[in-house]
Amino acid sequence: MDRMYAGWRLGAPPGSGSDGLPYEAIEAEPGKSLFETIEQSPLADDRTYLIARRRSCFAVLNVYPYSSGHVMVLPKRAVPNILELTDEEHDDLWRLVRIAYRAVGDAFSPDGMNVGVNEGRAGGASIPDHLHVHIVPRWYADTSFTTTVAEARVLPMTLRDSWLRVRASWPEPLPSQK
Repeated sequence: MDRMYAGWRLGAPPGSGSDGLPYEAIEAEPGKSLFETIEQSPLADDRTYLIARRRSCFAVLNVYPYSSGHVMVLPKRAVPNILELTDEEHDDLWRLVRIAYRAVGDAFSPDGMNVGVNEGRAGGASIPDHLHVHIVPRWYADTSFTTTVAEARVLPMTLRDSWLRVRASWPEPLPSQK
């Protein structure tokens, strides 16, 4: 499904992404999952949309969002399913899910939220080798004919603006940005 950002309404400079920044096409490094590559990237957090890091997990904005503010929480170590998590990773993951849930709710005031894990290709995971929990803000009228007919979404906010909003609402201190 395509995502269409209405960034041109904000006057993004020519040659840049809808959020006004050069597009960062990150690909998985050999021997690492895409998410491990993102978390370990030397790029600044505002280029990878990484929101927060904890001892064994991190939160990142989904760059293919269902809606503006769609956050993912992941263990730093690539594991394919919940049963592969250590006790520390499990506890850290679900604490961070709760924190991200609060931040997304405070940042976007949605009518509801979806929180979910898609395990394995058959379970809907697009990256099945690295478990991730989705936190998706939802509104009563967040579907439209565009999604149904054109398999595309129109998002009212750029990724950068969503990232800034979630970080500003984060309910605990964030380390300085990379």
